[in-house]
Amino acid sequence: MNTFGNLFRLTSFGESHGPGIGGVIDGCPAGIVVDQDFIQHELDRRRPGQSSLTTSRNENDLVHFISGIYEGRTTGSPIGFIVWNKEQRPADYASMKQVFRPSHADYTYQQKYGIRDPSGGGRSSARETIARCVGGAIAKLVLSRHQIKIQAYTSQVAHIKLDKQYDAYDLSLTETNAVRCPDPQKAAEMEAHIEQVKAAGDTIGGVISCVIRGVPVGLGEPVFGKLHAALGSAMLSINAAKGFDYGLGFDTPLYKGSEQNDAFYNDHGQIRTRTNYSGGIQGGISNGEDIYFRVAFKAVPTIIIEQSTVDMDGKETIIKAHGRHDPCVLPRAIPIVEAMAAMIVLDYLLLNDSRKRC
Repeated sequence: MNTFGNLFRLTSFGESHGPGIGGVIDGCPAGIVVDQDFIQHELDRRRPGQSSLTTSRNENDLVHFISGIYEGRTTGSPIGFIVWNKEQRPADYASMKQVFRPSHADYTYQQKYGIRDPSGGGRSSARETIARCVGGAIAKLVLSRHQIKIQAYTSQVAHIKLDKQYDAYDLSLTETNAVRCPDPQKAAEMEAHIEQVKAAGDTIGGVISCVIRGVPVGLGEPVFGKLHAALGSAMLSINAAKGFDYGLGFDTPLYKGSEQNDAFYNDHGQIRTRTNYSGGIQGGISNGEDIYFRVAFKAVPTIIIEQSTVDMDGKETIIKAHGRHDPCVLPRAIPIVEAMAAMIVLDYLLLNDSRKRC
């Protein structure tokens, strides 16, 4: 499927080294002021070539809207857009045309479709996420009307990780360093480790944490439309994502029931919880507290170290990748995590509005 969402829907198209990446956003409310500087800023956070921690591919990733906007506002009709690829280098992948890159989508695409684009992975490339960032930026503009804010940050690179809850950090510091970590000291350690791994021709993974503030009570559908399930599905659709948890997540087995239950209290007529072990979601429905989740990302599988693999005929061979690749995806994945979260929250906000009680 190349379409995402229920009422707020994004359809994306394009390949890594094709003419461009684009999409169509359907279901966006009419009358939303389109802040193109903000949208471009979101794309700039994702673009390659930001620092030595990212791929050296030089793309400006300028978005061009071709429909759905009139005099700076959304019209309610489909919003079409395109981002032209300026620095395609399919020749860099000529040597990989007949071989399968380990831990990549080459083999599965070939087996499923009988054909594949070897240039940067084609459709399976993370460059496809440009469309997600545009859709997420539009969703953020709508959510800002509801005072809903989303902030993701790097919380772990390899063995280096933050050891406190998100509310112990000044998340406004996230954008002050190349690795996008709100703890300056840990950020410096993370950056140094990534540089060390890069110098050895290798790559490294880590964890991105995300906080969504201002979500009203009631978002999420019972049983098969749970909010955390939708967030998990969205996050695991991102390239290189390998794990998702929310609230206590995989730390849950460390606590007894008496230690992890969210205690309710009345705060000037508003029911709140003293703790947020649930991550802002109970029974699959938002409870009005901050929504907190984490996404684990693997190391980029394309490395310049020689690896064993097989060719199209099943013959064992050796591959040494060429081209331009991220030594760590985390810095550029942060705006993608935020974009997917924004589209999910807006979609479920619209679903909730469609189910208002008479």
